[in-house]
Amino acid sequence: MSFRQFAIAYGATAAVFLGLDALWLTTMADLLYRPALGHLLRERFAPWPAIVFYAVYVAGVVALAVAPALGRRQWRGALGRGALLGLVAYSTYDLTNQATLKDWPWHVTLADLCWGVSATAVAAAAACWLASRPSRPGAAA
Repeated sequence: MSFRQFAIAYGATAAVFLGLDALWLTTMADLLYRPALGHLLRERFAPWPAIVFYAVYVAGVVALAVAPALGRRQWRGALGRGALLGLVAYSTYDLTNQATLKDWPWHVTLADLCWGVSATAVAAAAACWLASRPSRPGAAA
């Protein structure tokens, strides 16, 4: 993967994943998370842990889902690898909470797993597609 492709893949993954996640979180905060987990939520959002999470997660999506599919320009491969990565990552978080926290609701776990699989898959596929585009007009695909 060239530096140009990495930069495009990282930027595209970040833009798509952050955009989707912002939409999910603003929509689902009051519908899903606050009713089920309100007693655990902070009064004020802490931005630094979120910034670190997104930087690390996007790098993981690029390295583990986008890059392997990019050489063959197979966005479907990135979609599948992204779905698997989303399942592994979100399962780690939610199932650990399920195992260790009192009253962690199963419906939150299931919703998060579906969301993590979907958002990560879409972000990886979009990034692969964008990063595999020719660098100049008329270049071979």
